[in-house]
Amino acid sequence: MMAKTFSLTVAAVSGLLTGGPTELAAQEWSWPERAKDLRELPADFPPERLSAVMRGFTSALGVRCSYCHVGEEGQPLSTYDFVSDQNPNKDRARAMLRLLGAVNEHLDGIERSGPPVNMWCHTCHAGRPKPQTLGEALEERYEAEGSEAALTRFRELRERYYGAGAYDFTPSSVARVAAEFFARGDTALGRRMLEMNVEDHPDAVTSHEALGDLLGEIGDAEAARAAYRQALELSPGNARIQAKLERATSRLERARPKLERARSKLERTRSKLERARSKLERARSAVAPRTRDRESWPPPYSKM
Repeated sequence: MMAKTFSLTVAAVSGLLTGGPTELAAQEWSWPERAKDLRELPADFPPERLSAVMRGFTSALGVRCSYCHVGEEGQPLSTYDFVSDQNPNKDRARAMLRLLGAVNEHLDGIERSGPPVNMWCHTCHAGRPKPQTLGEALEERYEAEGSEAALTRFRELRERYYGAGAYDFTPSSVARVAAEFFARGDTALGRRMLEMNVEDHPDAVTSHEALGDLLGEIGDAEAARAAYRQALELSPGNARIQAKLERATSRLERARPKLERARSKLERTRSKLERARSKLERARSAVAPRTRDRESWPPPYSKM
């Protein structure tokens, strides 16, 4: 079964990598005729197949040789110690190969409803070293470094992987992740993610609706109403969004008298402050001549 898995992997990877010189070729790396210390691959694995499998790993995980082997990135492959087991990722890779073989063996025992299904490294990794969902990746950074770091990580992942399929940046997915942070009390992070979601997907109803939901929860009825109106423009006649818009409008109308009273109180406070400032300036003006008189006393005397 493992032999079948590797044969299929080599075929798939070879198809992906044909069509141009690789960096391995550019470094004129010569694969050994007989590799040392192969534990999960056949001991007599030919160099061309070993090359295809290794290149397949780097492609599936979006990494370089130094991810699993002992060597310095940017240096010739001739300086790498490929036999060494000092890099713990090498043993992890071996364990993952055994897991892959076991999964495919299990799949063989399931009655198929169509063409056979096989697992590959890229089935889960999809170009990521660690196969995580967007929410898991942000949660990990959030727990380690806090809100700002999680938002920075969101930007980094979006910049690198947007449209690649590694992470789900669809409007509904981002909205769910933002809602999770909001539920745990981090309103600022949830709001910023939803605002970026609108920037990325201005024509998606979900983007505007989700932002309106959060804004309504934090009491910003006016901003929530604007978000719902935008969503309704994209989905005319949507009864759910229409109901949300009406509730936001109703809350805004109920809050308007209180808002007007607060504005009136603020204006009165500002007026009192201006009067106090004016009184202070008059007092300073009155005190200034007396201060100058004291500074000039006693008057200077001329020598007799």
